[in-house]
Amino acid sequence: MRPEQFDRLFHALADPYRRSMVERLSRGPATVSELAEPIAIALPSALKHLRVLEDGGIVLSEKAGRVRTYRMRPDALRTVARWISQREAAMNKAFDRLVQAMTDTPEEDE
Repeated sequence: MRPEQFDRLFHALADPYRRSMVERLSRGPATVSELAEPIAIALPSALKHLRVLEDGGIVLSEKAGRVRTYRMRPDALRTVARWISQREAAMNKAFDRLVQAMTDTPEEDE
C-alpha cells in the first residue's frame, strides 16, 4: 500500500463517528439513514463521513434507485492488522535483545 493510501486509511479511522459507522458495517450492509440515526447526525454529515471511509478504502457503496447502501470492503482492516503485527514483531525483537543483553552482562557486586 502506498503511504498516502495508508494515511487516508488511518485518517478515516481517526474519527469516533466514522469508527461507529465501521462498527455497524462490520455486522452487515446499511443505508446512510441507518448509519446516521444511532449517532444522531444529519444525512449530509453522514455522507461526508462515509466519503472519507470510502476514500480510505474501508467501505464500498452502491446505489439502487434513491437508496445508497454501504458495506465493508472484505480486506479493509487487513492492512491495519498487518501493520500492527509488524510493529509488535519489531517490539518483541527489541525486548528479546534487551533480555539477551541483560543475561550476557554479569551483575556487579556492590
